[in-house]
Amino acid sequence: MSVLENWDQWKNFLGDRLDNAQEQGMSQKVINQLAHQVGDYLANQVDPKNEQERVLSDLWSVASEDEQKAIASVMVKLVENNSSH
Repeated sequence: MSVLENWDQWKNFLGDRLDNAQEQGMSQKVINQLAHQVGDYLANQVDPKNEQERVLSDLWSVASEDEQKAIASVMVKLVENNSSH
């Protein structure tokens, strides 16, 4: 099963990557920029595998670039808040 097929697994995967980026000293600004790039890639190249990803994809498709950056930033916050350290 792909990590994209289960929402909780996807969030955990993102959380692990976020932790790694922060441990490497990546700034929040750079993390948010990367999150926007990942979101753009997923929206253009990957078919959503669950309801949550479909909602994000639909929102992304109608959002302006600034709104997409906000969505990406909120996703970063979501996985930060879901990380239990």
